[in-house]
Formats: sequence, structure tokens, C-alpha cells
Amino acid sequence: MSDDRTGGATSNTITGGISFHAVIQGRDITVQLPPTITAALSGLPAPASAFTGRDTHVEQLLEELAPVTDGAGGQRTVLVSAVSGLAGIGKTELAVQTAAQALKQSDWFPGGVLFTDLAGYDPERCLSPERALEGLLRALAIPGEHIPGGLEDRQRLYRSVLAAYANENRRILVVIDNASTTGQAAPLLPTDGTTAALVTSRHTLDGLDARLHDLDTLDGTASIAVLDQALRHARGHHDTRFTDDAEAAATIARLCAGLPLALRIAAAVLAAAPTRPAASLAAALQAEHTRLDKLARPDRAVRAAFDLSYQHLTPDQARLFRLLPLNPGPDLSTDATVHLAPTSPDQAEELLQYLAEAHLIEPALAWGRWRMHDLVRLYADEHGHTHATTDQRDSARTRLFTHYQETTQAADTHLDTLSGPRAPHFPDRAAALQWLDTEHANLTATATAAPALGHPSTATSLAFTLVRYLDYRRYFDDSITLTTTALAICREFGDRHGEGAALNNLGNALQGVRRFEEAIEAHTQAATVYRELGDRHREGAALNNLGLPLREVRRFEEAIEAHTQAATVYRELGDRHGEGQALNNLGGALYGVRRFEEAIEAHTQAATVYRDLGDRHGEGTARMAWAIAHNERRLRRS
Repeated sequence: MSDDRTGGATSNTITGGISFHAVIQGRDITVQLPPTITAALSGLPAPASAFTGRDTHVEQLLEELAPVTDGAGGQRTVLVSAVSGLAGIGKTELAVQTAAQALKQSDWFPGGVLFTDLAGYDPERCLSPERALEGLLRALAIPGEHIPGGLEDRQRLYRSVLAAYANENRRILVVIDNASTTGQAAPLLPTDGTTAALVTSRHTLDGLDARLHDLDTLDGTASIAVLDQALRHARGHHDTRFTDDAEAAATIARLCAGLPLALRIAAAVLAAAPTRPAASLAAALQAEHTRLDKLARPDRAVRAAFDLSYQHLTPDQARLFRLLPLNPGPDLSTDATVHLAPTSPDQAEELLQYLAEAHLIEPALAWGRWRMHDLVRLYADEHGHTHATTDQRDSARTRLFTHYQETTQAADTHLDTLSGPRAPHFPDRAAALQWLDTEHANLTATATAAPALGHPSTATSLAFTLVRYLDYRRYFDDSITLTTTALAICREFGDRHGEGAALNNLGNALQGVRRFEEAIEAHTQAATVYRELGDRHREGAALNNLGLPLREVRRFEEAIEAHTQAATVYRELGDRHGEGQALNNLGGALYGVRRFEEAIEAHTQAATVYRDLGDRHGEGTARMAWAIAHNERRLRRS
């Protein structure tokens, strides 16, 4: 069968095939191209004027698109580059900007560019591969009556046309935008070994045999630049509202969380109101519950972009997506997700991995940890409140908080320097510390947020069980925050024992940041509370701690009194370890007022106690202090 047309039209010669009216099936297809490039091969959307912060990605993509010059017979290492990322992250713009630069390069793509938007996430506009191929074939000047009706036949013809262009040194760049699945994009990919393709998707399409690129948010500097460039483009270079108010610009950039779509909408909001100051928009975006409402224009909105991704989730995926914002901290482990969902570890990882492939969450630096973009978190939380009953949201939060409490308690047993039982949850101290280090931000965020969420016991539990860890890592500011919160809760509920413990811990943390007078006040109040409760042991601990900041402000006589009382209490109660600590501290206070003989005696007694207990570290500390006092006495005598 042959079809010859005049005027530069396409001429097709088909052998070994069968013709069914307008449907052509062929084994061997020879395509003769028209001598000029059609206008449809210049159909790339116009690049945005405000584009920054993507130089590295553009360079990488251009390197992959560049023609082969190494004598490898034209066979390329990278034929397809796939860019994936969150809705609104700028995938399409990156592809368009890269393609525009590639077209400017001499002899890279003399055949032009094919661009198709598959609208893969929009159920009303989504293109099937068949429909997309029809449009691409028409753009390649294939008459409609010669376009087959089936996917495989259209795919064969399309790839043959691309190969023919490549053989005539009219290489084409194919840009496939907004694909939702591998199955939607794969039939549109060239296979001739020369034609290049760029694919964008909200999902990581690892089935395309493509070089994968994950697009992240913009940093603060690039975000501010996008705001400024977009506003100046809309209003002219004289509009300097973002540069005039750097603080407001930085706030808007932070609240948009580096999402280009949100940044462009924010700039458009200001462009629509020429007299509105940037500070006004910054203030309007502060409220989390209305931020997504503010980031909207009649033709685009952040929420609408997220909607299309959300609609593609299965019920289980959607439920987990809605529950993830319940975690108050910056990221979440797979293990914690098991308790949040609840589900098995394998199922939790599978669900999380899918959400990551859809770029609704992001893998953290360490495998097994996941985080959410700030605006996605707000979006998911909105849906979470809407489905709170069906998702059993309150129960999910309780399970998560209980997991944090119980695991922290288990880890704390491994930090106790005294002999005693260790929770089997962790094999050793190193593993417990590693978990605490990893979850530190989540645990402090949970303890801080818990009271307002109706979980005051979580706040007090974490505040008390994290004391040893926070002191060991010298996170004194966190300790002050948590113990202050716990103190307020204990006083509100009339928990006098908890009040005393919180005051004692607070005093230690305040001493760590050298706020000695406040530390003295906290320990004094703690000792008073325990005295009123008749809890002599804890009163002794508070007195022993009180002496330390008293020494720092050189109130040595008061310190001596506090340590002496503490040693007496411990001795009467038979707490030998506490007695050793108080005696050693007493020796330090006596040293401060040059009462060296008494200091030596106190350190000697402390060393004896520690030796009897088998505490080599304590004994060494006491003997070191004894040596210092002894040497000072000798120098004084000489």
C-alpha cells in the first residue's frame, strides 16, 4: 500500500501489512518525512521568567540530553530522564527550561520538540497513551486517516517516525509531562537510541529504564528570588516590595516552605494588590488553619494541586497519609508508624514507600525515617480532621504517644550508671543512646505539644524519663522547657511529688546553663515540697543539688550546710551511694572556704564509701578531689 501526496506531505510505504479502512497494521513501515519542520514541532510552552535555584538540575539534564560525540555509533547511555517530585515543586518548569536551553544548542535537536501534557492526575483531563500518541503523530505531520486505531500500531508508527527524523539528522526532543504511571508514559518513549525524552511525574517511575531525578524544595535564598522575580515580572522592575522588606520576604518564603507553586501564588497575590505591603501577606500566612486558603488564585491553588495526588491513593494509603501529621516532630520512623496505623512492619513500610514514590512524603537521610513538606502536612491534617471518626484519630495519637513513652522508659534504664535491671527492648547502652539521639526532636516536640492535645501525662512522663539523657547530651534548654511544662501540669493537678521532682530537675538544668540564682530557687522549693511531704530521701537529693549552685555563686557556708544535711539524711536512710555523693560535694564546698583539713576528711570518707560499694569511678573522683585539697594544704603550709 502506498499513499503519495504533494506539497511536502508525508509519504508512507507499508509492506507486509493489512489495511482495514483507516486502520493500518504493518510489520515493516518506511516513513518519508516532509522537507520542512512543522509548527507543531515547536510547541514547547513558554519558560517562566522567574526561575532560579535549579542550576544543578538543569546542568545534569542537559548533560544527559547532549548528542553523543564519543564515536559510540550514536547509541546513548541515557535515553530517558525522569523528573519526579511533589505537586507544585516545579517539575514541568524544570523540563521546559531545560528543553528551551537544549533547543538553543547548535545541532542538538534540529528536528524540534514534541511536548505533551498527559494530565495524569486529573481524572477529567487525563490522556490515555492512545490519545497522546494520536496527538503526537499529528504533530509529526501524519495525516489523521493514516493514524492506526490501536495502541501497538500507533506506537510502532510513532517510533518509526522518530527514528526516521533521527536518521535524517533531525533529532527530536520528546517532553512527556505529568505522567501518573509507567504504563501511561512508556508507550510514548522513543526506542531508536538517538531520540531523547524528558518525563515528569509526581511518582518515581522506576519502570521506564530512565535516569531518575528527584526534585526537592528551594532553599530560602532561591525562594526569595522567585518571589521577587515573579512580582517584578507582573508589575515591572519598579515594584520592590520584597526587596524593601527583607524580613517579610523571608517569612513568606519560609511559610511557603520552598514550594515554587506556593511562591508564585504568593507573588501573584501581591501583584493583584499593588498597594499591599509584603508584611501584610506575611501576617496573613502565619495562621496554619487558613494558610492553604490564602495560597490560591482563581486559576491555581496549592490545595487543588495536592487534591489530584490525594485522589490517587487507596483507602489504606489515604488513611495513613491523614494520620501522619499526628506526629508532632519533624519526621517519623517506620517503627513508630506501626503503632500509629496500626499495622505490621511490612505493611507500614509498603504504605510509606508508596507515599514516598508519590512524593507526598520524603525519605529522610537515614533509611526507615520519613518526613512531610510543611504545606502537605497542613493539607493532610485538614483531611485528617474531616475523617477523624473513621480514622480513629484520637486512638492513633494515643498509640503513638504511648510508644514514645514506653520506648523512652526502656532506653532510660540503660543510662542508669547504678546496677539494676535493663529493659530488653535495647541490647545495650549504645543502642539505647542511638535511639534517643535519633528520636530526640520527636520526643521533645511530643512532650511540648502533648498538654494542648489532651495528653498531659505524656508530657510529664517524657519530661521525667528524658532527664538523664538530656543531661548526658547537655541539652539543657530542652530540659528547661520540658521540666517547666511538667511543673505547670503537676501544680495544676495537685501532684506534689511530681512538683518536687520537676523542681529538682529544673534546678539541675538551670545550673547547666549557669542560671545559678534560678537554680537555687528551684532546689530550695523542691526541698520544701519534699519536707512537707515527709519524703526525706528526695529532700536529701534536693539539698545535695542545692549546694552545687550555692558554691558557684560563692555562698559556701550555705552550700556546706546543704551538703551536710544531705549527707546526714542519706546516712540515716542507709543510702550509701547518696552519702558518698553528698560527702564529696561537701568536700568541694569546704575547699572553697580554705578549710582544707575538713575537705580532706570529707573526700576520704567519700572515697571509703565508694570503695565499699565497688564504684571505681566514684572512688577515683573522690581521690582526685582529696589530692587537690591535700596539695593545696601542703602549699599553704610551705
